[in-house]
Amino acid sequence: MIISKKGKYVFGFLLLACTALTAQERKITGTVTGSSDGQPLPGVNVVIEGSTTGVTTDWDGLYEITVPDGTAVLKFSYIGFITKEITAGNRQQIDVVLEEDVSKLDEVVVIGYGSQKKSDITGAVSSVKAEELAAYPALSAEQALQGRAAGVAVQSNNGGEPGAPVKIRIRGGTSINASSDALIVVDGFVGGSMPPPEDIASMEILKDASATAIYGSRGSNGVILVTTKKGKPGKVSIELNSTYSVQEISNRIDLLDADQFAAYRASYNDNYTRGPADTDWQDQIYHTGSIASHQLSFSGGSDTARYYISGTFYDQEGIIINSDLQRFSFLSNVDLDVTDNLQVGLNMFGRRNTANGIITQVASGGAGAAGVVSSAYRFAPDLGIYDANGDYTINSLGDDIDNPVATALENVNERISDLYRANFYADYTILEGLSFKTTFGYSTSNSTTGTFRPTTLIAGAGVGGEATIRNSRSTNLLSENYLTYKKDIGEGSLTVMGGYSYQKNKSEGSFAGARGFVSNSVSYRNLDGGSVYLQPESSLSERELVSVFGRVNFEYDDRYMLTFTGRRDGSSAFSKNNKYAFFPSGAIGWNMANEEFLKESSVISNWKWRASYGVTGNPSIPAYGTLARFSEIYSVIGDNLVNGVAVTVLANDNLKWESSYQTNLGVDIGLLDNRLNLTVDYYNIETRDLLFARPLPEYIGLANPFQIQNIGVLENKGLEVTISSRNISGENFSWNTDFNFSMNRNKVKKLPDGEDILIDSSPGHFLQSDSQILREGEPVGSFFGYIYDGVIQEGQEVPQGFENQPGGELFRDINGRDANGDLTGMPDGMINSDDKTIIGDPNPDFITSLNNTFTYKNFDLNVFFQASVGGDVLNYTLLELASGDSNATTEALKAWTPENTDTNVPAAAVREKRITSRFVYDGSYVRLKNLSLGYSLPEKILEKLGFQKIRFFVSGQNLLTFTDYPGADPEVNYRNDNDERGNTFLGLDYGSYPNVRSLTMGVNVKF
Repeated sequence: MIISKKGKYVFGFLLLACTALTAQERKITGTVTGSSDGQPLPGVNVVIEGSTTGVTTDWDGLYEITVPDGTAVLKFSYIGFITKEITAGNRQQIDVVLEEDVSKLDEVVVIGYGSQKKSDITGAVSSVKAEELAAYPALSAEQALQGRAAGVAVQSNNGGEPGAPVKIRIRGGTSINASSDALIVVDGFVGGSMPPPEDIASMEILKDASATAIYGSRGSNGVILVTTKKGKPGKVSIELNSTYSVQEISNRIDLLDADQFAAYRASYNDNYTRGPADTDWQDQIYHTGSIASHQLSFSGGSDTARYYISGTFYDQEGIIINSDLQRFSFLSNVDLDVTDNLQVGLNMFGRRNTANGIITQVASGGAGAAGVVSSAYRFAPDLGIYDANGDYTINSLGDDIDNPVATALENVNERISDLYRANFYADYTILEGLSFKTTFGYSTSNSTTGTFRPTTLIAGAGVGGEATIRNSRSTNLLSENYLTYKKDIGEGSLTVMGGYSYQKNKSEGSFAGARGFVSNSVSYRNLDGGSVYLQPESSLSERELVSVFGRVNFEYDDRYMLTFTGRRDGSSAFSKNNKYAFFPSGAIGWNMANEEFLKESSVISNWKWRASYGVTGNPSIPAYGTLARFSEIYSVIGDNLVNGVAVTVLANDNLKWESSYQTNLGVDIGLLDNRLNLTVDYYNIETRDLLFARPLPEYIGLANPFQIQNIGVLENKGLEVTISSRNISGENFSWNTDFNFSMNRNKVKKLPDGEDILIDSSPGHFLQSDSQILREGEPVGSFFGYIYDGVIQEGQEVPQGFENQPGGELFRDINGRDANGDLTGMPDGMINSDDKTIIGDPNPDFITSLNNTFTYKNFDLNVFFQASVGGDVLNYTLLELASGDSNATTEALKAWTPENTDTNVPAAAVREKRITSRFVYDGSYVRLKNLSLGYSLPEKILEKLGFQKIRFFVSGQNLLTFTDYPGADPEVNYRNDNDERGNTFLGLDYGSYPNVRSLTMGVNVKF
């Protein structure tokens, strides 16, 4: 065949065009992973936009798809994640990281004894992401929870002390004498201890009665549900999280140096002679601390067996000399599909803590009893660590106290604690829609606390040294069994759950001690080396709780929701008349966004109204709190000393649970395809039948008798707002914002006989009788004292009272008494205890947080602010430093003198440590809680190295604090270590371990 020249050109053009088309049509491969954990996502839809061509990722998140040309747009979509669109271009490999959808409307949320779609929830439930909990190194998940959920207040009981316990309050304190601590449930084990943050897959906070009534008598303080990580089918995944932090004190108090101190003392003590040294005691006790944290986990499995195993090592050296903590923990989750209908699993957790503590937050800082921090503030700066004889110096003024270095280095205060927990479950599908689950769990915790005060310290010198050892052991047995039935009824869905629970707690304790040791080298491990033995102690208590519980959920047409919950608890701690109680709740929900008039809205994507009412309880009385109790006494019969007993507490067969009656109104709104989400909740909680130890008249024949009774009412009401915004979501750049706001108003509505109850929280050596008050109509923990009106000036007429000379403290005269001895509410020209009044409220006006997360290509940036506004602080430290019998702050340089009268600081003098408004300060603050910058290696490099993920990051914690508070840190706690003090000792600052500022470097590796 002969082809013309023109034909050759046409043929060549067609050949080139076909070749070009063939070149443009090519295969693209890649891996799809989740942003939170870097795990591969199986089942992701990968579709060429505008066509029906598409594939799904396999178990390893891998996909392969053929695109027609470089202009093709690949659309990656997955339930619960934000859809991402990427233009193919000339790439042959496209690896994609999908971010979780902020709205998570189809997310399955863990609730008590089950799970539920978030869109169907009628109660007040907040979820905290796993990556938020692991955003920076924290000793516990409790610490990491701070600022992450509306209505949840988290605070360390002792600043930055290694191993310091953490207090969690959900919607305020709901009691006065009983515990207000939230109930923690870990993998279904009620009363569990939280694992390290890196091992947590999800955390839900149940806040209203609809959500918490399923836990009945223990639900009044809110419930925190923790679900740990589990294995997924597929190849073995190994992950290493390693961080190292350096820490320093966040702030110091400005104290007088030796020269200033000498001049200050000489101004009111002509006999004072300056000491030989110039010592900054804060420099002597504070140093750079550190945290090393390493977590290694293995996970994987098949379709029928999955596992997750993790070990964590945490090593902290405190910022105060001789304080440290080491912790090792492990977690294991194994799940087996025995048959198509039967699944079993075993969760195991273990932890050992070894802590060397130093003495802080002392209840009495008198002779020989000062803590390390308080003595660093009080001790004379013109003395050195050692005197001329080489012995530790003792303070030259005020109480005889050891110098802070001696207190830190010589005291032995070691605590070793172990915790082990195992929880087995079996879940059997009886028939379609009906399943039965049984769990059996057991935990045991043991601790040994040993102390030794050698003869080099004041407390040990007079007794030849003193050693003590205290042991405690507690066990917790839990068995729960429940049926769940699910049935679709037309356009509705019904879920019914009912079950039975049995839990038994056993606690044992013992104490021994000795004095009079030959040597200081023995410590507490050789008590038989002492010549005088202290009175030994031992204890044993047991309590049981049996329960039946149930819940009914009905959802119709994705619009209307009903929830009814009830639990009947029986506790051995209560007597026969009130051993059992029933705790019901009900809730309704209306998803207005699914109504016809909003279905087509391009703005509103979710709008759900919620309302609930219910009753929950608080059983926090001692195991035998309703029974009469005896105390040991000594008596003399003839010439012999004999043991005896005396009744000190009367029985109360009518004692019953504290009960919280809760109302909650809420709304969840999603706008612009759920790019912006708003949740608002209003609540009112009235706690009735408060438990009080009521004093009884002595004419009944007992010494200081009392009886635990149900008297009193307490109210908490407030507002919570949560906003989540997906501001920008692009291929290379994203920006998400999370904001929460919580406001709680606390008020005592009823007290025994309507009488005020005075509370003294001041250190014992202050010799004060009361510092706080419980009064009807006022917040719990209100400060009680004198109103400070400045300094007495020359020629000023002042009420008669404590000080009458120029330069003295001036207090406000607000009350007097009439002829009948009744208060008049009018000044009487005298200052005495009648003039005390409420001088502050420690409860904050509101708490809030703001979290911004940015990603640009492989970089990520997190900026997290947390704030508390309006809570007053009573600063015992500054009060003591202004009393004239210790060192002082630099405020003393502004003291009144005849030449310096324009001041609010009284003349230098030794004064009684009175509770006054002068030392009540606004504790508001805004804190940069975390600033983190990370970089993840690109996929191409990871493939060559054989890794799934390598991320390097640097972060800072508590980098900036904006506050007018003059103390060391506005986030304070003092002696907040038991149920009663945990509710009433609020906003107090004295000798606590200071807060810390940290700089962290870390790496996350997965392969």
